[in-house]
Amino acid sequence: MTILRRHRSVAFWIFLLLALGDLPVFGQTRIVNVLGWSDYIDPNVILDFTDETGIKVTYDSYNSDAGLEAKLTSGKESFDVVIVSAPALSKQIASGAYLKLDENRLPNKKYLWPEITELLSAYDIGNRFAVNYMWFTLGISYNVDKIRSTVQAAAPHRASARRPATPPLDSWSVLFNPDNLRKFSNCGIGVVDSPEYLLAIARRYLWSDWKSAPGLSHETDMKRAADILGAVLKDARKLNASNYVAALANGEICLAVGNSLDSFRARDQAREAKNGVDVAYALPREGAPVLMDNLAIPKGAQHVAEAYLLINFLLRPDIAARNTDFTHAANGISASKPFVNKSIAGNKAIYPDATYVRRLFVPEKAHAPIHDAFLREWTRMK
Repeated sequence: MTILRRHRSVAFWIFLLLALGDLPVFGQTRIVNVLGWSDYIDPNVILDFTDETGIKVTYDSYNSDAGLEAKLTSGKESFDVVIVSAPALSKQIASGAYLKLDENRLPNKKYLWPEITELLSAYDIGNRFAVNYMWFTLGISYNVDKIRSTVQAAAPHRASARRPATPPLDSWSVLFNPDNLRKFSNCGIGVVDSPEYLLAIARRYLWSDWKSAPGLSHETDMKRAADILGAVLKDARKLNASNYVAALANGEICLAVGNSLDSFRARDQAREAKNGVDVAYALPREGAPVLMDNLAIPKGAQHVAEAYLLINFLLRPDIAARNTDFTHAANGISASKPFVNKSIAGNKAIYPDATYVRRLFVPEKAHAPIHDAFLREWTRMK
């Protein structure tokens, strides 16, 4: 064999080995270790991924951002794909926890929802480390009958048997207008324990209502937002995810600020209990915060090739739709909507229209002294 032919032969084998780099060594079981929220991927989707690729999926769960951080930093376990909230993602990117994604290994990234990807860039500048998996909103959950009876009691002349009073739940003024706050505090108000998001809501309300905020500026709005939110907290219960759901489902509160997924859980729990509580969810016209869970690959992942294959699989429109049907959260793939169950795709509390999607927002970086002072007060009031 000539030197030239030998060099060509060596080059061919190098090329072949590189091309087969994502294939298993003969007889070796391929696996991918996933860390995410409980019940967040359709089990049948995982089975189909294994059938298509031969890769076994192990799924471990956590129940808080702190729990995720503990598992990632314990050194006892290694994960290849993580489902991570946007705030946790931002902090962990800063600490160097994740690999930069190779777009060439994620061809289905082309299906990502542009507006959601843009919102995610507030946490992942340039969208280099993560892709969106699911998103949902922070809005107003309410007990339909209690709200109706409260409104009727406050203005009986406006209600009739033919046309009962309609609760004014299409605006954040239900919380921040003092008259509304007094009215609904009698039947119980709850707010989720997320001060940054609540401050963002208060700021959006001020910016949307120029009459209540003349001359508002970026430098001063944090103080005013903290003031109006402080008035709400005097009459509201601060709730974590579990007691938020229970308080709504049991009828302990009539109005709550919380995320759509927890609202749906409360509705389902009330129906299962057959206790007569009807829970509904509304998106205020001023806009609402968006909460995003995202897919990332941790540094130190032992099965990077398999991680890319799984993420790319989850970005397929038909697969993303199945996971939405399973979780009742909108996914980050705009092309998936035609595949989503019609009762979910047509529910504007899950899939707002294009106009409303442009009103979704994330908390901005606050003026530090006021922000820190508010967090101290928030902690004191717990």
